[in-house]
Amino acid sequence: MTSTSAQTALARYGWDEDWADAFAPHAAHGLLPGRVVRVDRGQCDVVTADGIVRADTAFVTPHDPLRVVCTGDWAAVDPDGNPRYVRTYLPRRTAFVRSTSSKRSEGQILAANVDHAVVAVSLAVELDLGRVERFLALAWESGAQPVVVLTKADLVPDPVTLAHLVQDVETSAPGVPVIPVSALHGEGVDALAALVGTGTSVLLGQSGAGKSTLANGLAGTDVMEVRAARDSDGKGRHTTTTRNLLTLPSGGVLIDTPGLRGVGMYDAGHGVGQVFADIEELAAGCRFHDCAHEAEPGCAVRTAVADGVLPDRRLESYRKLVRENQWTVAKSNARLRSELKKDWRRRGLAGKAAGEAKRRSWN
Repeated sequence: MTSTSAQTALARYGWDEDWADAFAPHAAHGLLPGRVVRVDRGQCDVVTADGIVRADTAFVTPHDPLRVVCTGDWAAVDPDGNPRYVRTYLPRRTAFVRSTSSKRSEGQILAANVDHAVVAVSLAVELDLGRVERFLALAWESGAQPVVVLTKADLVPDPVTLAHLVQDVETSAPGVPVIPVSALHGEGVDALAALVGTGTSVLLGQSGAGKSTLANGLAGTDVMEVRAARDSDGKGRHTTTTRNLLTLPSGGVLIDTPGLRGVGMYDAGHGVGQVFADIEELAAGCRFHDCAHEAEPGCAVRTAVADGVLPDRRLESYRKLVRENQWTVAKSNARLRSELKKDWRRRGLAGKAAGEAKRRSWN
């Protein structure tokens, strides 16, 4: 099949002239372009111009877990053979990465070459704004445009209450579209489909957030299995066990992911800054450029909290994510780790001194 024919056949999966130019050296060696639609235990399904092929990833098994083949990658595949192999993949435009649960400073890549990161948040349980901010920090860091979808909106029949929930999330997600959706009744699905109708989107969230139901609504058919959430706590069961790439009738591509129990920071300093742009803007008015917004005099951020301009919950969430991200980065950087320990020790002594001064003033 000619390169022009291949480009036409793969266009619905996101192939474009830039990808074709990047692939040219591999095409010269007789390799076929294809997009990874599923990865499972050292093998993957790759959609090529000739259809979906099963390929082995043994040639792309580096020690760095961020460089393994991932759903959404554009791969260079053997034209024939049994088995076929993925020889390499093209440099990623974007990558959604979280830290692993291990004690080592490792990251895990969840999806590659994504334009929109759709964070599904269930309204069947109490809204956890801190978790939303955590997802958004990683989404911004990935290079994709985040979108928050409040699923199961039919469980909040009062429009005033629903509007307040949307507003709460919007306050915690500056610059991010927030869309309430009831996939069960089809409400809000069209608005989301229009937003993700071009490019590639990844669907993220906890188990029970309604991701598979939402994927079916966007696809216009039951492409993903759906299981009911537990009545005891509203949490879902793991319906999706692998990351799967689906084409949408709107023209876009969707990567559905398994429910995420843990979403750890991984070198996401820029993403945290994006989520908490309001705090970082306030911080520019602090007396000290390295203000930790705790006990320092002249802290514009703490003043905003005292004046009711900034919710204290949001400042605590900011501190938590900054600390976590710093420590994750420091695990692989001895110099930074030493500097952080010295800084925390200095801040601890300063806080202790401030407390003692306050007790003396009371006496």
